[in-house]
Amino acid sequence: MKNEINRPPMAVILAAGIGSRLSPLTDNCPKSLLPVGGSVILERMLRNCLSCGISQFVLVLGHRADEIKQFVDKTFRGIRVTYVINERYRETNTGYSLMLASKAIGTADFIKFDADVVFDVKILRKLIDSDHPNVLCIDQNIALEDEEVKVITDDQMQILEVGKSVDPKLAMGESIGIEKISAKTGPSLFAELTEMMESRNHFQDYYEAAYERLVVKGTAFRALDITGLNWTEIDTAQDYAAANAIFGTPISTISRAQQRTIDEAAEKTGTLA
Repeated sequence: MKNEINRPPMAVILAAGIGSRLSPLTDNCPKSLLPVGGSVILERMLRNCLSCGISQFVLVLGHRADEIKQFVDKTFRGIRVTYVINERYRETNTGYSLMLASKAIGTADFIKFDADVVFDVKILRKLIDSDHPNVLCIDQNIALEDEEVKVITDDQMQILEVGKSVDPKLAMGESIGIEKISAKTGPSLFAELTEMMESRNHFQDYYEAAYERLVVKGTAFRALDITGLNWTEIDTAQDYAAANAIFGTPISTISRAQQRTIDEAAEKTGTLA
């Protein structure tokens, strides 16, 4: 049964970081509020979610939290947003931020986003439509190095290993920072994160470390191949330039029916991506 005929998942967006590698662009602006192609990064993410029927949001904030809240409240009046503040954002990482979202998420299925990922809405639709409960979006067309979160799978696309320490020669591709987590798996995930964060030694861990612990314990995660669809993570000035080159026009909220019409017109003219 497709997820689209069930209750849509919740969107959980991790946006607590400083974005220091993008200085001076981020000296006076949160990274998630930088403009890309006429729309700010976070607006693109929220509108893509709304286009897919997602209407509940949890935003984990830290650096310049008030500015982000003001932007969202002004731009998206009426949507259901819960703000979670990571007061320790300077000394922690994404694992700690995701742990803090546990209470706000409750028992919902959710899709977790890194707030610095700009992506084609087709990626999100493909993820929501997946029949598998726990799914990581993977791009195979990436030059894998130490920085990338890499994934090893079996021939059924079940994930065997995930993390930055994975051997690039064995990995099928990079996890792009967008995942679907089931309501059943959520409590186990947050239990792992809570246990990890009892020690300051884990404060700088990424959330993928908890995924890896669950995989080792037998929780099934599947890889969803999104190779060929447009996305980019924005960490550096080079990434930012690439994002503006790929996504050159402002974002709008587009329904599935509208998307089909656009795709059919593009197919007729031979311009379908």
